[in-house]
Amino acid sequence: MKKIWRATCAAVAAFAMAACTNSVTSAGGTTNEDIKIGTLLDVTSWDPAQADIGFDGPYLSALYDPLIALDKNSRPVPGLARSWRFSTDHLTLTMNLRTGVKFSDGEVFDAAAAVQNLRHLKDGVRSGQAYANVTAIREVDADTIALDLKKKDDALLYYMGVGRSWMASPAAIKAKTLATRPVGSGPYTYDEGKSTPGSEYVFTKKSGHWDDKTYPFGTVHVLPIADPTASFNAMLSGQLDVAYANAADIPRAKDKGWNVASDVATWVGIQFTDRTGKELKPLGDVRVRRAINHAFDGAAMLKSVGQGAGVATTQVFPAGRPAYDEALNDRYAFDMDKAKRLMAEAGYPDGFEVTMPMSSIFQPWQPSVQQTLGKLGIKVTWKNLSPADYQKNAATYPMFVAVLALDSNPAASVDGRITSRQWFNPNPSTKDFPEVDELIGKIEKADGEAQVTLIRQLNEKITDLAWQDVWYQADNTYFSVKGVKVTPITGMMFPTLRFVQRG
Repeated sequence: MKKIWRATCAAVAAFAMAACTNSVTSAGGTTNEDIKIGTLLDVTSWDPAQADIGFDGPYLSALYDPLIALDKNSRPVPGLARSWRFSTDHLTLTMNLRTGVKFSDGEVFDAAAAVQNLRHLKDGVRSGQAYANVTAIREVDADTIALDLKKKDDALLYYMGVGRSWMASPAAIKAKTLATRPVGSGPYTYDEGKSTPGSEYVFTKKSGHWDDKTYPFGTVHVLPIADPTASFNAMLSGQLDVAYANAADIPRAKDKGWNVASDVATWVGIQFTDRTGKELKPLGDVRVRRAINHAFDGAAMLKSVGQGAGVATTQVFPAGRPAYDEALNDRYAFDMDKAKRLMAEAGYPDGFEVTMPMSSIFQPWQPSVQQTLGKLGIKVTWKNLSPADYQKNAATYPMFVAVLALDSNPAASVDGRITSRQWFNPNPSTKDFPEVDELIGKIEKADGEAQVTLIRQLNEKITDLAWQDVWYQADNTYFSVKGVKVTPITGMMFPTLRFVQRG
């Protein structure tokens, strides 16, 4: 499933306070030939079908070319697919492929290789959901492929561009060795001799790569550093040129003259998995869900827990993007008296009891949740889980504290947040809300600006229905030394290498 690991990464990124065990050994300083990037997490897998599209971006983008990439505005742009077109009924996607490309083991990239890769990605545990609507993948000729769809899919190109179309050697796919031995056609090769897995990965630039100008650095070092303090200190000592950053360090970074780049990456709040009241009857009453929304002061929580890095909002569509509506942020202004009135109107003046999961990652929010729900008479019993078990089991509870990744593409946001089954949304329940279901049907048929207008209407509708309790959208922040520019991309927890440039 596409979002499983990325959502966990979002939570880890919010509060990565574990002690750092990485040793940063490289000499510092950026030159035309060298860049050192500190990211939060170690590589998940070298196999594109198993990898995370959040934090694995710097690693995989060094070694693999995508069929489709994204530009800085999250629009699909050519990669190994030079061009593409949908049929008039939107049920066939035809792609014309780049020629003259070889993988590092000498295998040729052609239509047969692309088909094998896409079938591998469709079957992947993490990558498969991007291709959920694809029914067949076939060769048309030596440099043309076609994907047949069971229904119109306006998110497919975005999902491919955000990290679900990396092309690997067909021989390596067949041998099932990609997870530990990557073989791609990308701009760099993996230097195992100079790398220390878990500590530092070194990539050396290829000569004559077809997209050479997009990758200006001769050698790329990627260092997973889980502790933000260690990462900041590595920047101070010149051991890093780019770092995944803690927002609390922004003033000091600016004092040092570093570049600071931020953009919204996750929404933070309470996810309702039971909006129909089948498990917990009170949640089936929209007045109860609205009461919970009014009870939380998102702006205060953003300041106190989120370090002010983000946007106080009630929405799951990313701030500043086409489907986001500033006016909706007043829909659930903090008002405890109104929240209590709504609870009484719903027949729960004394509240109710609920069991919610908790893990170390989410403990910074636990006191506020306990106190705020308590003021409504909602008595919380906490079930303590490990972070891994939280990922597996949180959605078995009727509501839980969530930090979930955002997507910059409006259609992908509809798919990932509302309509499709995800670990955090196992019961989308759209069919139980006729107005929501009707809008979704219209969105699936529409295109362009007409579709965005309908998605904005859907955003308003699910906000009105208190589909979840959003407190704020949190930023991801990146520091870089002078001469290096990072462009954040909502949908990537750490941008791919094409977004790390001189500048």
